[in-house]
Amino acid sequence: MKIDFANLQYQYQLYKTEIDAKIKAVLNKSNYIMGDEITKLELQLSKFTGVKHVITCSNGTDALLLAMMAMDIQPGDEIITTPFTFIATAETIALMKATPIFVDIDPVTFNIDPSKVEAVINERTKAIMPVSLYGQPADMDEINAIAQKHNLKVIIDGAQCFGASYKGQCAAQSCDIYTTSFFPAKPLGCYGDGGAVFTNSDEYADMIKMLRVHGQYKRYQHKYLGMTGRMDTIQAAILLAKLPHYAKEIEDRNRVAQAYSEQLEGTIQTPVVKTDRTSVWAQYTVRLQNRNLVQEKLNDQGIPTAVHYPMPLHLQECFQYLGLKQGDFPISEQAANEVMSLPMNPFLADKEIKYITDTLKALI
Repeated sequence: MKIDFANLQYQYQLYKTEIDAKIKAVLNKSNYIMGDEITKLELQLSKFTGVKHVITCSNGTDALLLAMMAMDIQPGDEIITTPFTFIATAETIALMKATPIFVDIDPVTFNIDPSKVEAVINERTKAIMPVSLYGQPADMDEINAIAQKHNLKVIIDGAQCFGASYKGQCAAQSCDIYTTSFFPAKPLGCYGDGGAVFTNSDEYADMIKMLRVHGQYKRYQHKYLGMTGRMDTIQAAILLAKLPHYAKEIEDRNRVAQAYSEQLEGTIQTPVVKTDRTSVWAQYTVRLQNRNLVQEKLNDQGIPTAVHYPMPLHLQECFQYLGLKQGDFPISEQAANEVMSLPMNPFLADKEIKYITDTLKALI
């Protein structure tokens, strides 16, 4: 049996009529930059999340940059985050000439451990940037309480968790600014790059709208130094076609995750989602000691896997200047050596899930 990791082609064929019609409408209007579909998508995303303002942008990395620019992050400022994530999280902090300050993760959820945050706060600290890894929100009540106590801002890197809930409301509600990515392989993806910034702040929203078009408030009138951070209209059209199906896809992702967990119970360490939140299962990630060998044997059986992420950020060459070393964040380092993501998409059939779990169990 040959398994597709993300099954994007199947998804396209399923929604082909709607997607093609939306794309064709843009082509017929030839309004490729900031077309009507941008505004329509922002309104639909606001309705979906309950967040007052949604500003679409070019990708999830630029969404983080826009958030920090709106918060006026300056050289020498410090932002607390996790070393166990995709590089964009800390890379954008460094690009702002601020300093990423890492704290270790919770060994169960892989998200930042709030109990370790307060120890690294000082007068240079300006914000906390938790990541909702693999689709599950971080412990936002604890993080927000720390932020409030120390007068810090909170930016959620929600590139993997769009549509997840935290204590009964959309996770995008639980911070000052929430960002996400619509990279094709994300739970809600377009067919290129795309992202969005979410906030209930009128001030942040107005500023971010200008920042994404070179700080411009009207044509050739620039209030801020900004960027080219716009989403292409065609990508917005694709997301408009896919968004009505997304709630059902989240349900199906949870069906797949539950089936995996039930069938793997007792044989391998499976993901845990805390009871006061939900996951959109950007990844279904297990832990095992002999990962490389298992990956090789699964691949031989037509089962693709992935490692998110094989090297924590504090050990990356580009962050050598921070003076960090092996052993500084042992939980992240151990996770990096053990995590393995199984195929995850809303279209996995029961027989495919059983084939994957039976094959994996035979190798444990």
